[in-house]
Amino acid sequence: MLAEIDTKLFNVSPAAAQAVQSILSERKLDGYALRVFVSGGGCCGVQFGMALDNNFRDVDTTFESEGIKLVVDEVSKDYLRGASVDYVNDPLRGAGFIVDSPMAKQGHGHGDEGCACGGSCSCNN
Repeated sequence: MLAEIDTKLFNVSPAAAQAVQSILSERKLDGYALRVFVSGGGCCGVQFGMALDNNFRDVDTTFESEGIKLVVDEVSKDYLRGASVDYVNDPLRGAGFIVDSPMAKQGHGHGDEGCACGGSCSCNN
């Protein structure tokens, strides 16, 4: 019996989708997708990276959301489940994408404990 697979791992805001579509259009990148991946970690959780990619592997999960194609590798998939990707243009911090993932923060010493690494870090992705 085949198992049902949830192909929509995370949500993409309309603002993030529009920003990706603008970049793809400006750079004339037909056939590209937004790859979201784990780019590192630390005491406060997982850090994410993003890239425009047209090299899809058999082990990648691809899906569409808000009119854009998204791709996630096998390792990053579990960290992105239930996450949201947004694009903000803050006058103080600048413009950019934000990934908020509840799965990436589980079990990493949050709450009143703070960071256990002894250094300073931000627990927001």
